[in-house]
Amino acid sequence: MSQQVARVSLRDVQRPVAGELEHVVDEIRRVIAADFPIVSEVNDHLLHMKGKLFRPTLLLLSHQAAGSKDPRAVTLAAVVELIHLATLVHDDSVDHSVLRRGLPTINALFSHQIAVIMGDYLYSRAIIELVRLDDHEALRVLARVTNEMTVGEMRQLEAHDKLAYGEGAYDALIRAKTASLLSGACEVGALAVPAHFRHALARFGMLLGMAFQITDDLLDYTEPEAVTGKPSGLDLREHKVTLPLIAALARMPAGGPGRLVVADLMAAAEPSDDLVTEVIRLVEGAGGLETARQRALDLAQQAEAELDVLPPSAARDALQGSIAYAVERRS
Repeated sequence: MSQQVARVSLRDVQRPVAGELEHVVDEIRRVIAADFPIVSEVNDHLLHMKGKLFRPTLLLLSHQAAGSKDPRAVTLAAVVELIHLATLVHDDSVDHSVLRRGLPTINALFSHQIAVIMGDYLYSRAIIELVRLDDHEALRVLARVTNEMTVGEMRQLEAHDKLAYGEGAYDALIRAKTASLLSGACEVGALAVPAHFRHALARFGMLLGMAFQITDDLLDYTEPEAVTGKPSGLDLREHKVTLPLIAALARMPAGGPGRLVVADLMAAAEPSDDLVTEVIRLVEGAGGLETARQRALDLAQQAEAELDVLPPSAARDALQGSIAYAVERRS
């Protein structure tokens, strides 16, 4: 992959599996259906929040690219999206976020109690569906992934010294919180094919997921609220340390003015707009944004190399396109 990645739309990536994705939405609706009124009301809101179905897309493309004929692929794709939705609902509650994709979060629209319970409900429905499918291997992969995401969230909450948070800890965090589910989605899509396909796709998903998360963290510094659907600089406002800031801090002298400004932000319960803007300016000036962009591109190249094992197909081309989408998207 060249250092200048061509822009690819998610619609382009999804084209080989567009028909199956329509059925994924129907499956999600079926799996989470409930007679209990408040659950039904929250479910309706969740279906509006479901997003772009990137993870189900990766599962279905991996399934097709590896030559699998597993008839359960659409249902497994729905299960992966339910796990993703559950993590978003819980994350929003933990972070006290009020917007997600431009819509009110469950905790903002209902309550934190309902958000926690609904996240649990989505996880439990996903597990029930895997048990119904009698697919122990998919259950094993997705149970491991769910545990990794939970431990990753706990690690983030335990990071008390923000200015000492290093790149190794950040890598471990994004592997657990984001990349593990993309890896699991790709792997589950290829469970019924030769192991070398399955393992290559799992590695592809992990590398893609890391590049995806680094790009997401970059967007928080570079894109306005109208584009991302969340307040600009939200990570900084929530005292989250991501790769752009880590890379910038590494170039700031101990006790220097830059570090003091960052320390002021981390000490402020509600950092002002001016303080957030100043830290963003410092991070850009110290090369933090460029370092993060280069790291995302490096990971993208590694992800692309994992696809070489697959036979040529429209699905493999779409997986390659998903790399460009992940690192060049604007929302």
